[in-house]
Formats: sequence, C-alpha cells, structure tokens
Amino acid sequence: MNEDEMTEANLVVLSAGDTALALDATGPEMPRVLHWGVDPGFRADDAAQVLDAMGRTSRHQAGSLMPSQGRGWGWFGRPTLAGHRDGRVRPTRFELAEPVAVRAQDGRGGTVHVRALDPGAGLALHTELQMTEQGVVRLRHTLTNTATDTYTLDVLACVLPVPAHAAELLDFAGRWARERSPQRSPLRQGVWSRENRRGRTGFDAGLLLAGSEGFGFRHGEVWGVHPAWSGNHVQYAERLADGTTVLGGGELLDAGEIRLAEGESYRTPWVYFATSGTGLDGISRGFHDMLRARPQHPTTARPVTMNIWEAVYFDHDPERVRALANTAAAVGVERFVVDDGWFRHRRHDRAGLGDWYVDEKVWPDGLRPLADHVHGLGMQFGLWFEPEMVNPDSDLARAHPDWFLADPDRLPFEQRSQHVLDVAHPDAHAYLLERISTLVGDVGVDYIKWDHNRDLADAVHDGRPGVHAQTTAVYRLLDELRGRHTGLEIESCSSGGARADLGILERTDRIWGSDNIDPIERQAIQRWTGLLLPYELIGSHIGSAPAHISHRDTTLALRCATALFGHAGIESDISNWSQDDLAALTAWVSAYKQLRPLLHGGDVVRTDHPDPAAWVHGVVSRDRAHAVFAYVQLETSVAENGAPVRLPGLDPETRYVLRVRPELSSPEHTWPAWARRTTALTLTGRYLARVGLAAPDLTNRPGHVLVVEAQAQPSASQE
Repeated sequence: MNEDEMTEANLVVLSAGDTALALDATGPEMPRVLHWGVDPGFRADDAAQVLDAMGRTSRHQAGSLMPSQGRGWGWFGRPTLAGHRDGRVRPTRFELAEPVAVRAQDGRGGTVHVRALDPGAGLALHTELQMTEQGVVRLRHTLTNTATDTYTLDVLACVLPVPAHAAELLDFAGRWARERSPQRSPLRQGVWSRENRRGRTGFDAGLLLAGSEGFGFRHGEVWGVHPAWSGNHVQYAERLADGTTVLGGGELLDAGEIRLAEGESYRTPWVYFATSGTGLDGISRGFHDMLRARPQHPTTARPVTMNIWEAVYFDHDPERVRALANTAAAVGVERFVVDDGWFRHRRHDRAGLGDWYVDEKVWPDGLRPLADHVHGLGMQFGLWFEPEMVNPDSDLARAHPDWFLADPDRLPFEQRSQHVLDVAHPDAHAYLLERISTLVGDVGVDYIKWDHNRDLADAVHDGRPGVHAQTTAVYRLLDELRGRHTGLEIESCSSGGARADLGILERTDRIWGSDNIDPIERQAIQRWTGLLLPYELIGSHIGSAPAHISHRDTTLALRCATALFGHAGIESDISNWSQDDLAALTAWVSAYKQLRPLLHGGDVVRTDHPDPAAWVHGVVSRDRAHAVFAYVQLETSVAENGAPVRLPGLDPETRYVLRVRPELSSPEHTWPAWARRTTALTLTGRYLARVGLAAPDLTNRPGHVLVVEAQAQPSASQE
C-alpha cells in the first residue's frame, strides 16, 4: 500500500504478517482505530470507501486513541486520562497540532506519531504507535503540562478496540511457586481489571487475552495486552452497553505520585498489543519473533547453568563449592552460579542483606580464587545479588536507616525479615552501583542473578508515593551496570517468576521461571510463561527428588524433559548423585546442546489435546525441517486409553522420520509399539497433525514422558 495515497485519504494502515491496523486520521480530533486484527486486505484505492464503510461520519469515541466523554457521542467507559490542578478539573478537548506522521514499511509494520494540544486544559499529548515487523503493536503516550500551575496525573492508559465477536477472556492467577495459573471467563459487559499494587510485576502477571468463543492454542481469533512495566500496573478488558470493547493497560499510579510542573512530561511505559487468527500459538509466535529481533536479545548459545542454591543453601564451604564446580564441569555445565550466602553476616536469611562485601570468615581468600577455578574449568562465573532489599540486621541498615523506601516513622511490616532499599535515593543508588560494579570487576563475574524477594508495601520516597521512582531507578541502575561491563548478563529473579515483563527484559537476559522446580508444577508454569516469552529467556533447571518445595518425588527423565524446554540448568547437589544418574545427566546436557538451536529459534507449538491429564507440546524449526515434541502424563486419565498424539506445526507435504530420544524419555517399556520398531516410522506432516500417533500406555502412570524428534526425510538427491 502506498503511504502517500493512504495519508491523503486520511486512512492510515499498518500491516505486517497477517495483522493490520487501520486508523481514521481525518481529524481534528485524535485518530480512531477502525480495525485491529487479522489483515482483511486493505487496498489503497478503497481508502475513501473503507472510511465510509467503517464509520468516518460517526463522531463516536469508540476506537479513539484517547477517548473522552465530551466529544462526539461521548466515551463513558474507564477513563484513559484523568488528573487535576489542586482539585480543579477541566475536561480535555485534544485536537491535532499537526498532520499525523506515518512511516509505513510496505507490509512490515511502521510507526505513527500523533501530536495533539488542548490549550484550554494546558496539556500537550504525543502518542506513538508502532507495529513491528512481526505484527505486534506497541503504544505509549507522553503528556506535557503547558500551563503554569502543577498538573497532578491520576490515570494515563493505552487502549485498543477489539471486535464484537470477542466472547471470552483468559488471564492468570498466581502466587509464589505457582506462577501464572490460567483462568477463563465469558467477556461480559463491564470491566475485568487486573490491578497490581505490589511494586513488582507479580506472580499473576503476563497477558490479558480476549478471544472468539472456544479459542485454543491452534484455533480461534485472539487479542492480547501486556504493559511493559515492572512496577504497579493495570491491564483490563471493558465492554460497554453499546457493544464497544477495548483492551487497555498502563502504569497504575498512586495518589499524587506524578505531579507535573510547567514544561514537565510523563511518559507511559510501552503497552504491547498482539492479535492472532490462529489461536494462542499465533500470539506466542508474534511476541517470540519480536523479542528475538531485538538488538539486545542474547545471540550466543544459552549456556547450561548450575546454580548452587538448592545444593548448599547458606552452607558456603569453599572446598565443597569447588568440588561441586568440578562435578558440574564434568557433566558439561557451562555457567556456575554462587547464590545467596557469600557476603558478610549472611549465615541465614535474617541478616546481612545490603552488606555487599565478601564474607572474610567464609571466604578468607575472597571469591576471586573460586571464580578463577571456575573459569579454568571452562565455565562462566555467576553471583547472586538482591540489591533492592535490606535486612534491618545489617551494617547498611544501621548506618543508613534513611535509605529505606518508607515513611521513617511508620515502617511497613517486615517481609522475609526485609525492608526495601530506596534505589531512587542518590546515595543508595551510588552505593549499589559502586559495590556491584567493583565486585563484578574484582571477582571476574560474568553473570548476575538479580533477585527481588518482597513486595513494596507503603513505598514512600521523599514523602510521596515511591513505586514509580523506584522502578525507574532500578532500570537506570541496570542500564549503568550493563554500560560499565560489556558482556555482563543478568537474570531477573523475583521470588521466582514475579518480575517477568518486557520492561525488565529490556535490561536483562532471562527470567527465573519459578522457585518451584518440581517438573509437574513447572510444566504449567513454563507453558503459560512461554505464552509471552521464548524458551531461551526462561530459566528452567533440573532439581532434586523429592523436590525441595513440593516434596514430590519424580523421575529423572521427567525432570530432564521439563528443563529441556527453557534455558536449561541444574539446581541440586549432584556431587552425591549415583554414577548412573550422573551418566543420564551428562547425556541430557549433550542432548540440550544439540537441540538448543531448535529450541531457542523455532516456533513453540502446543496441542489442544483432548485428554487434560496429558499435555503435548514442542518446537518446530522455521524451515519446518526439524522438530522435537514432548508427551507428558501429568496425572491419571479418566479414559483407559490415551488419546492419539497429534504433532502440529509441521509441513503438511513433507515426510518426517520419527525417533524417540531415549535420554529425554521414560524407560523403553513405557513406549508405544511404534516407538519400539526396529526401523524408524516415516509419515507426512499432514498425517501427524490430523491423525497422530498412538499414545504411550501411561494413563495410570503420571509423571512419565516421551520425547520424539521429527526430521524431514532426505530427498533421493540428498541421500
């Protein structure tokens, strides 16, 4: 579509892949979204007719990028902008200050800039809308106070409309060790709002999705919203009495948190919107491809990571840790991470937090000899920090009680014997930057596990609500550290997976999916975390049996197969494992290294399997020549026989050679007959997707797994 023709017709269309977004930019009011969803095939010469067909003459506020009550038919839904001047309000009447600026990219998305003014209200608005080459839309507003008196901002949200046939909602509940548990409901009139006031993203955070009736992983139309912000936030769906429906999101501001003097501005975080005509897997594909196209996305192979937390906890003995490093290197580990307990006064979790100096009593020679030993074994060296928190029983707290993110006369409750450190306090920020940066340089740290283990309760900074200032200060601290130490990688951990959002991932290289590494629990956590994030950004480790949190005993095969679908690692004292288990672990490490280009570059696929007791999921390479699938029996089945295992995402016309990966599967006696053939099974992608394979006989044997690799059969010329 020709950009100039569309602009002249006052219809702006951005398209990428199967997605299109059409804006009525006629003015003088803010542009209206006429369509966002599957690309209907807009044509430049149809621009005027499209505008008429979709309601150019209507002054309704439905679809406006900044709807208001007093324009057209009025918007009586949740306000997207609200504020006041010392209690006095003036309704907004934004009008375009200049023609809408468009930079389209011929079917590869583009950018729209809208600049609007309301002189009577003393406000200027700059709205940026981008469609990535993958079809994901992101939106943000910048509001500037142009009047002489202070403007207190209460709400500034980003919204996009969804069509009337959206009928269901999917979002997530969650808690520690049970992140992102899905819940579905009808999309009714009213507001379904998920509001997070914990000061961090939250165990229940991710995507809020609306979809056509009965949508699933591989079918149905779906629309989703995600605010890229690591502090308080809101995401919501609203359906009005007139049938108008929107998805919205943004930062959730506390009273008086944002006060703009003359000339000052507030910019919302990016709010991401994605849509798919092919179910939830299409939503994932858009986000995964977009994230992989970022310049800061990890480009090196994701190293097998050994974290020693569940191996030693606070019992840091240098010789024991060195021996553990030796065993890790022997099985093929590529990154060795020393977790909590290495710094002063830290023999338990009730003291020392904030005292970022190596504990001379535990590590009399410092950590450099250990780091050198780890590097000498061919592994990277990682170190744990929790910079945003402080124990009251610490030298830091005793010296600087004024550094707490709190009202000094009304401290909040201690959670995990911790308070929050005010990172926006200039001296606290400087201390953290100096200490962490010095340790990274002096010790030789390649990787930081950056933890965050409590909510921000009654967060007060300089007498005002402090979550916004804290979040931006943490972002700045991470940016400064990365600027000082080229190549340093950082993991975002927050009591497990409570800070997994696209804001923190602008500055970090992976998230820790959950503290719970019980593979049964992790199957669900990784499935739903993976809706937004590709596997290479989700830390997934093999733990002990029984699991340390759930106390469930599981097979090593299931633990291995579960950790495979992520940025894989180990979290157990493997120095006391049997030789047979170490041999199996070594084989798993080798399989992960062989498969990780596929796992971390292919399309994630999940079946809508008819038996809820078993799940089928996998990854298919972009050229459809290679795939790996897992069949996981989660619990006993109601049916006596398992449902056929369909393998989606393959090329329908290609014949695939199938083989079980024994180092990733339960013992051979659990395999179906086809998997035990002396010659490999070869079938077309169409057959495998529509008919499938006989399931393993596991209906009464939860906790077992079968991993199948599919490779395109070579042609006669290739043979």
